[in-house]
Amino acid sequence: MRPDDLLRPTPDGLYCPPGDFHIDPVKPVARALVTHGHADHARPGNEAVLATRQTLEIMAIRYGDNFAGARQAAAFGETITINGVTVSFHPAGHVLGSAQIAVEKNGLRIVASGDYKRRADPTCAAFEPVPCDVFITEATFALPVFRHPEQRTEIRKLIASTRQFPERAHLVGAYALGKAQRVIRLLRDEGYDAPIYIHGALKKLCDYYASQGIDLGELRPATLERGNKGNFAGAVIVGPPSTFADRWARRFPDPVSCFASGWMQVRQRARQRGVELPLVISDHCDWDELTETIDDLAPSEVWVTHGREEALVRWCSLKGLPARPLHLVGYEDENED
Repeated sequence: MRPDDLLRPTPDGLYCPPGDFHIDPVKPVARALVTHGHADHARPGNEAVLATRQTLEIMAIRYGDNFAGARQAAAFGETITINGVTVSFHPAGHVLGSAQIAVEKNGLRIVASGDYKRRADPTCAAFEPVPCDVFITEATFALPVFRHPEQRTEIRKLIASTRQFPERAHLVGAYALGKAQRVIRLLRDEGYDAPIYIHGALKKLCDYYASQGIDLGELRPATLERGNKGNFAGAVIVGPPSTFADRWARRFPDPVSCFASGWMQVRQRARQRGVELPLVISDHCDWDELTETIDDLAPSEVWVTHGREEALVRWCSLKGLPARPLHLVGYEDENED
């Protein structure tokens, strides 16, 4: 069996002809296997969805209980057979519940990694290398210029700034699923035990993380009543980056604009967003981690998707490793990682 016979790119997303299912489809389909809960990978409206329990529960929080006609939870490492094709879910280290999906038939195994990272993250299960014949890798930060710094160093910058400017609020832009909870947990791990204020858009997901045993400490709503602006002096306030451009953000005392994202390594992006304190914290692999992962797995072939595809394909080719870009569309909506 050729790899293209088992899994192939289509306008609706990756499709498995013998199994008759899609992985992270961009349009509603009959049977969807979903890697994680970010909106560019997990969309509502599918007839049936197979994903980890946590991803299914996150989808219900984001889209409502009727996000799919039917749902089935897959435990990490569990083998499930669909029309003669074996599938299994393995930790991806991206966000809570995120998984790589191994697809296997007639001795051929393809691993669709979804989004993944190799760095330690106290808010989700660590990436698990899965031996395979074909590895499908993301390429969000697949350029040699992207080498992410130590996350503890970045969080310490934030804590130091709160001490340096005790009269100013620190507004931290962080994507609602995964990044916000990770930033909060990293602050706690570095000894920051003051209440952290969160935008209302984060509450349900933060509550869910806490229900899964992830201690985020004391969280308070970042709401302003008349006359209490000074209560937020020196406070850390976390919210979706999109909210920091509206009047809500301007209500706080002389706010320090912060943004937690791998893209903050690009100074021009930070300037364009008006970010005073960029925090280079990514939920994706940097260049070294992407290439090290391919070396670790030693697949026979690499498929590259959503991101800087050509650079990683070129790197593989120079090593004599067959590789090609998939040119899938619809997976770059969430560019705040």
